[in-house]
Amino acid sequence: MTLVKKTNFPFFRNEKWMTDFFDTDRFFDADWMKPFAVPTLPAVNIIEEPKEFIIELAVPGLNKKDFHIEVTNGMLNISAEKELENEEIEKNYTRKEYNFTQFKRSFTLPENVSDEKIKAHYEDGILKLQVAKKELTQVPQKKEIKVA
Repeated sequence: MTLVKKTNFPFFRNEKWMTDFFDTDRFFDADWMKPFAVPTLPAVNIIEEPKEFIIELAVPGLNKKDFHIEVTNGMLNISAEKELENEEIEKNYTRKEYNFTQFKRSFTLPENVSDEKIKAHYEDGILKLQVAKKELTQVPQKKEIKVA
């Protein structure tokens, strides 16, 4: 067994120091960055009641006008987009910050849902959708016909 002394100082002949520095996947996926990570999709609760489904999305910091909700071909699409611009001008400096928030969630609606009876309400950072159920028509039972 031999002991080899290894230095952690990057050599310019070795390109590994450049890949470590510019490897943004490993930088942003590091454990110390996780508390700063912003979730891209809001948390969702789906509750089934006897007469309706209730869909709750946690989307704080938005206004009612920021949401776009539509039903297309049996898909419920919920999206929001908001851009904030904050500028502070002090005696010796100017600071301008931009904040852009957007998301899109899609849900496949079951057959027993009425597309016309969907209500949406936004309060205290929770978007609540009430999707009414409808009665499905009964499929006729199979009838066997005997050959005489």
